[in-house]
Amino acid sequence: MHPALLGLLTIVIGVGACLAYFYFSNMLLDRVLFPARGPNAGRNINRANMVRPWLFLFPALFALTLYLAYPVIETLRLSFTSRAQGGAFVGFDNYSRMMAEPKFWEAMRNNMLWLVVVPAASTAFGLLAAQLTDRIKWGNIAKSLIFMPMAISFVGAAVIWKLVYDARPEGSEQIGVLNAVYVWLSGEGPVQWLTIPFWNNFFLMIVLIWIQTGFAMVILSAALRGIPEETVEAAIVDGANPFQIFFRIKVPQIMSTIMVVWTTITLVVLKVFDIVFAMTNGQWQTQVLANYMYDKLFRANDWGVGSASAIVIMVLVTPILVWNVRNARREMR
Repeated sequence: MHPALLGLLTIVIGVGACLAYFYFSNMLLDRVLFPARGPNAGRNINRANMVRPWLFLFPALFALTLYLAYPVIETLRLSFTSRAQGGAFVGFDNYSRMMAEPKFWEAMRNNMLWLVVVPAASTAFGLLAAQLTDRIKWGNIAKSLIFMPMAISFVGAAVIWKLVYDARPEGSEQIGVLNAVYVWLSGEGPVQWLTIPFWNNFFLMIVLIWIQTGFAMVILSAALRGIPEETVEAAIVDGANPFQIFFRIKVPQIMSTIMVVWTTITLVVLKVFDIVFAMTNGQWQTQVLANYMYDKLFRANDWGVGSASAIVIMVLVTPILVWNVRNARREMR
C-alpha cells in the first residue's frame, strides 16, 4: 500500500476508534450501568457524572501505563539481570561493571559539561533575542527566523551543522562554511573540527544552542511583555539607564520564567542523543549517556549495563522534572 494511503487509513481508523470508544462507553454508562430512570434516577445521574471523566481519561492513562510505567519497571528489572547468564539475577553487578568503564565516566563528564554550557547559553541568547526583537520594527520577522530551527529535527540540524564543519582534503574546494572561512583567513589547511578532543564537544553544543534559543526567546518574550509598565516608568523617572532597567527591574520580575526555561532545556540536555549519534557517534571523546546506553543495548547487546545506564539518566532527570511540576503548580495557585 502507498505510504500516503496507509497514513490516511491510520488516521481514519484512529479517529473512528476514538469516536466509537466515547460513544459506546457513554451509552454503556447511561443506559446499562447507571440508567437515568426509576426511583434512583437522580443518584444514577450523579454516579454517571462522577465516572464519566475517568472514561475520558482511561485511554490516556492506559497509554501512559503501557508506554511509560511498564518500560520503566522493565528497564529497572533488566538492570539487575544478565543476558549472558540467560536473564539470571545478578544484583548490582551491571552497575559495578558500568562504573568500571572509562567510557561511562567520559559520558558523565561530557553530560555535565553540556549541563553547564547549553542551558546557560540558550537561556542567555534567548533572553537577549527577546529583549532586542521587542525594540525593533521588524522584530516579528527576526523572531520567526530565530525560532525556525525549532521546526527542524535534531537529526536534521545535526546534518546541517555537520556540513558546516565539513573538511575536504587540502587543495580541494571547501564546502564546509567554517573551513572555507578558516582557510581563506589563515591560508592553512582545513581542520577536522569534530575530531579535536574536548573542543569538539562545544561544536556539538552549538547545534543544540541554535535549536533551543528560539524556544527560550518565545517564552521569555511573553514574560517580558507581562512586566507592568509602571515599574519600568518608575525606574526611568528615578534616572535608571537601560542596562539597570533590564538587569535590576525586568530580570528579577521574570526570574521564575527564566528558571523554568533553564530547567526545561536541562531536561533536553540530559537526554541528548540524536546530535551526538549523527555527528560523531560518541567518538573522539564526545560520548554522552544516551549514546552510551544505545551502544550497550543495540551494539554490544548487553541489556544489563544498557538498562543500568538508562536508570542513571532517569535518576538525573527525575528531580528536575519534579521541581518543574511543583513550580508550575505553585504559580497556578
